[in-house]
Amino acid sequence: MRIGQNPAKFTNTVARPERITVAVLNFIPFLSGYYTEMLDVLKVCLNSIRETADLPFDLLVFDNGSCEEALQYLADEKQAGRIQHLMLSEKNLGKGGGWNVMLAGAPGEIIAYADNDVLFHPGWLSRSIQILETFPNVGMVTSRPFRTDTELYSNTLAWAEHDPGVRVERGAFIPWESFLEFDLSLGKPEAEIRSRYESTQDVRLHYRGVTALAGASHWQFVAYKNVLAQFLPFDMDRPMGQVKQLDRRMNEAGKLRLMTSEPHVMNISNSMRGISSPVHKPADSKGRRIILDLPPIKSVLLKIYGQIFRWYADRS
Repeated sequence: MRIGQNPAKFTNTVARPERITVAVLNFIPFLSGYYTEMLDVLKVCLNSIRETADLPFDLLVFDNGSCEEALQYLADEKQAGRIQHLMLSEKNLGKGGGWNVMLAGAPGEIIAYADNDVLFHPGWLSRSIQILETFPNVGMVTSRPFRTDTELYSNTLAWAEHDPGVRVERGAFIPWESFLEFDLSLGKPEAEIRSRYESTQDVRLHYRGVTALAGASHWQFVAYKNVLAQFLPFDMDRPMGQVKQLDRRMNEAGKLRLMTSEPHVMNISNSMRGISSPVHKPADSKGRRIILDLPPIKSVLLKIYGQIFRWYADRS
């Protein structure tokens, strides 16, 4: 038997979510090895979102089965009102599984998605929204220019070349320093990066007074929620390695895949080295770095670490 009346019946208003939901997918299984600095990286990521976003937004974090230290940090941030929506998964659902839950559950009309290792710079949100709302039939906008596989934005090029309202330019529009910075964050050697820079080009599009570069990527993007819903659910049988499924399916559907012409975000990866922040940790001594970066030593140690990581990852 009910006792009394539910006080919610007498509430006349409810909170409305912001039009934009910034959604971050987090996975930190432990704080050692590859993940030693990842909690600091996550803190920098979330702080940079709050400090640089120039439009109203709600912050949503989906945690994919992280360690207790990461969960406690997220709970504290939620309690302090710095995270508006916190989703916790007991197990690691993989990136596709995490996307299925968070992209469908995000309350905003527009979703600004990011991996947990993205550093944001001022102007990233408004500039991305400008491109999203100006160009037609947009699938996703990444807030940084870099060179992606042309096959993943072939339909963007097809649209641009057949629409008389678009001016298309081809050339080296990404400065070398910006190109190098991003590719180094992916662990590529500088010689390989230089070769790719000199053998490829950028495609710049001008449409209705707004400039964008052709291409985008799954690691950070801004998109309409109803557009993303067309590609759900993602059926991936591995935690990672199949994430280009979103890029490929969007291109096949004829959706535009675009990037800002200036770098407004950066991939931190798993290290705080070179990042200026209150949680920055000093880099190893120069001598140690020289030894560890010697190709034979680096190759052997990475192979050993990779095998150990797979042993532990397979247990989760």
